[in-house]
Amino acid sequence: MKLFERKQKNENSEVAVTGVPQLYNNRFSSSGADSVSFSAEKQLYGNLRKSVPVIDGAIGKIVRLTGGFSVKCSDRKAQKQLDDFLKSVNVGGNICGLDAFVDTFLDQLLTYGTAVGEMILNQDNRTFSLFNGEIDNIILQRNKKNPLHIDICTYENGRNVPVKNPQRVVMSVLDPDAGNLHGNSVLRGLPFVSSVLLQIFETIGTNWERVGNLRYAVTYKPQNDAMDKAYAKERAMQIAHGWSDAMKSGNEVKDFIAVGDVDIKVIGADNQILDSEIPVRQLMEQIVAKTGLPPFMLGLNWSTSERMAQQQTDLLTSELWHYRRILTPVIEKICNMFLRMNGFSAGCDVEWDDISLLDETEQAKALYYNAQAEKYLAEASALKEK
Repeated sequence: MKLFERKQKNENSEVAVTGVPQLYNNRFSSSGADSVSFSAEKQLYGNLRKSVPVIDGAIGKIVRLTGGFSVKCSDRKAQKQLDDFLKSVNVGGNICGLDAFVDTFLDQLLTYGTAVGEMILNQDNRTFSLFNGEIDNIILQRNKKNPLHIDICTYENGRNVPVKNPQRVVMSVLDPDAGNLHGNSVLRGLPFVSSVLLQIFETIGTNWERVGNLRYAVTYKPQNDAMDKAYAKERAMQIAHGWSDAMKSGNEVKDFIAVGDVDIKVIGADNQILDSEIPVRQLMEQIVAKTGLPPFMLGLNWSTSERMAQQQTDLLTSELWHYRRILTPVIEKICNMFLRMNGFSAGCDVEWDDISLLDETEQAKALYYNAQAEKYLAEASALKEK
């Protein structure tokens, strides 16, 4: 049974157009205690990334630091076809390569806590394309017969309909709470902190807009004689007209001349703008701590040392391997599906590239020290033999 039932027929051709992702349906709202939709979370975390650049930059760096991978198969013939598939598989219709699919999948997983993708069968029934589904187009609900099984559904005709071929759908969740269907975003806990940070930035912008665009208070004080009091209104109107004309002169230098006791002050000049460095840094520390990245990787120079400490390196490496362990079953499922569709029974293993967070100088030093250690061990072994 084909995964996609909808077909369109061209008037001038009898070729059926297939490959419409079944995860790409109209938006929906979920109902029931055992079902979860992601519309609200997607909007919240999506706006958070758009509003706070350091959050968007942190997720992008985590995706790139996770690194590349290769897939190994025991069958040489299958390995050749698998390598071609990894490089040329169509992803979303505009990019190619399994790396591109995994990067988008991980980006979605980090942002929303849940990521979903789909293998779209091509017309030759031997290959397929990949599609990164939008999480607000799916609903997760527990299977009525087996509560430990999760059904991935779409909203059709007013009800939740499970996908017809779940074996072609890949889904991962990040650090789910006990008993929950969906995972938790790495941005969890940051909306409140980010809202305070954005409020500070907005206030700073407003204050600087006021300071940069000066406003003046022109005060005319009539004297005690009867003549000044009688014509106070007329003189005030003349002063106002003269001041307005001087302000509209633009780049032209124009003096303002008034008769009588006239006082001119800048509105707000006596007020001091609050120092935002400390509160902004405190809020940024919370955001950086949640991402797990060292501050200098995000362009925040809070310390005099630019070198990453060994402890920070180990912690970041463990975080990246945590994400790799989540992605490995997804990659294996896609590759095994490709092998089975092409008649190969051999399995495959995912081999990740080494994580290197040190600069070239530190790597060279490490190689030098290792070579020295091997030399000393060889010399000690030779002395023992003599």
